[in-house]
Amino acid sequence: MTKKYQIFVSSTFQDLVEEREQVIKAVLEMGHIPVGMEMFSAADEEQWKIIARQIDEIDYYALIVAHRYGSVTADGTGYTEKEYDYAVEKGIPILGFVIDDSAPWPRDRCESDTKSQQRLSKFKTKVKSRLVNFWSTKDDLHGKFSISLMKSITGNPRTGWIRADQVTGVEVTKELTRLSSENASLREEIEKTKKKEDSQLDEIRSAILILNANQRSLGARTREKPTWADVTYKKITLADVFHWVAKGLIVENSSEDVGKNIALHLEGTKYLEHYPIGKNVVTDILADFAALDLVEPSKKKHSVSDTASYWSLTKLGKQVLKEFRRVLLEEGIQASRTITEEV
Repeated sequence: MTKKYQIFVSSTFQDLVEEREQVIKAVLEMGHIPVGMEMFSAADEEQWKIIARQIDEIDYYALIVAHRYGSVTADGTGYTEKEYDYAVEKGIPILGFVIDDSAPWPRDRCESDTKSQQRLSKFKTKVKSRLVNFWSTKDDLHGKFSISLMKSITGNPRTGWIRADQVTGVEVTKELTRLSSENASLREEIEKTKKKEDSQLDEIRSAILILNANQRSLGARTREKPTWADVTYKKITLADVFHWVAKGLIVENSSEDVGKNIALHLEGTKYLEHYPIGKNVVTDILADFAALDLVEPSKKKHSVSDTASYWSLTKLGKQVLKEFRRVLLEEGIQASRTITEEV
């Protein structure tokens, strides 16, 4: 199979047009794919994103440096240097070509600004810290680049590109079969997970509907009305009762404290300290919640002398509480938006 490699050709532009053409020509002569960014504006940050994506996909990075530093970014780094640094960061093999200081060069293609000259000097020092080739003419560059690329391909082969019609054989067939089987297994797992989630969601909705559809007449004794004959009863849905007591059942709570939670919401803090709600009423309510698999006897250990009954939320109970809280939070957001609109 014949591989083709992508080579990114990087340099300052206007001063090295002919030199770039020679390198691109050499790439094509060797049957590979040159990537040049001549059609993009080097000073455009949006175009830099495109350039970076191109560098992500290349196999080799070729840098040509002469006597210009080129346009710079907002932080003062040249775009050519930025490309170079990005390629180094990505671990892409670098083919560096720096002009020989003794080579003749037109003065109008040299940096005249002192600051740019200093930046260029530092950049050259950075590039020379790796293995580089020195060139003097475009023809010299053409030859040295061809040899350097050939050596890099031989010594450091990359992924490259292959025609689709060349990718055949037993190994490829095996890999495709494996991937197909793996894909089918993943789809099956996703489908099972989705069905499980749908089933859980149906179970949560069903429990909430049942809680909302059932009411209980509840009343609590207070310090002002300590006798049952004086208690005022109200029609309360089991959904409200569950929301009142569920927070205390996340870990566990005693039957007596469950009764106090209900009394707190019915009468506020003036409820009677001991059994403000009838013991049998609390037992019935907990039995209703247990029938819906929302609560269960607590599994925590207590001292032998502690004869109280303790309850905690089941997994379903926690999910129902979570749904109640989510709805309340969403209603709060909606109310906040309405107030803002009115203001």
